Amino acid sequence: MDSHLLTVILLGIVEGLTEFLPVSSTGHLILASELLGYNAAQWATFNVVIQLGAILAVVVLYWKTFWTVAMGLLRGDGGSWRFLRTLLIAFLPSAVIGLALHSYIEELLGAPKVVAVALIVGGIAIILIEKTIETGTIHGTENIPIGRALGIGFIQCLAMIPGVSRSGATIMGALALGVDRKTAAEFSFFLAVPTMLGATTLETLKNRDALMSGSVHWGDIGIGFVVAFLVAIAVIKWFVGMVSRSGFYPFAWYRIVAGIAALVWLMAR
Repeated sequence: MDSHLLTVILLGIVEGLTEFLPVSSTGHLILASELLGYNAAQWATFNVVIQLGAILAVVVLYWKTFWTVAMGLLRGDGGSWRFLRTLLIAFLPSAVIGLALHSYIEELLGAPKVVAVALIVGGIAIILIEKTIETGTIHGTENIPIGRALGIGFIQCLAMIPGVSRSGATIMGALALGVDRKTAAEFSFFLAVPTMLGATTLETLKNRDALMSGSVHWGDIGIGFVVAFLVAIAVIKWFVGMVSRSGFYPFAWYRIVAGIAALVWLMAR
């Protein structure tokens, strides 16, 4: 297997493994570029577009939920409209702030030391939240109040700092605002769909010339997409069961250890 194809597959695996875990997929992709020694800028568009594979995994696994909501919207069902309202309200802050700070966010994507520090700080934050929160009383996305949905949306914006983790910020924010573990995890998956679609669309439009010219190969994107999709399917199934049993401590300690190791390695180069 040539090195180029191996890089395509590895990045697909990293995306699928980390997108929905509270460990930061973007942060891991940035560190992977440093570790593997490839040109991160060259693969930036590839990394964003293959997120669609992870999005598709959510749609496939929760198709019954999305179908029920869609049919409920047509019937005027109140629960379905509350589900959509909650999702859109939580998505709004990242849409507005993401567009406003897009250039600054892109600068941070080239800062692996920021990723390492964010991994450590995020791990400590998860431990503190796990130790202090009480059992959530809000069950089901449609039952999350408007104010708390907006709060979760603003907390999700912390993930614009690479290494923070979109899913981690969303889940921890939901837990801190009284949402139960299973609903917090699933809401993070649902919220990923509009958030990641928006980010992918913006990146695709920005790099449409490179995509059309062939400098970014669609074959590579296709392979990365499929790999990310298959890995994300397995990860989502495993993740929901694990957090219900063991909580988020394993991810917190992983973040701290990985962040320290990355920081030591980056400073020693």
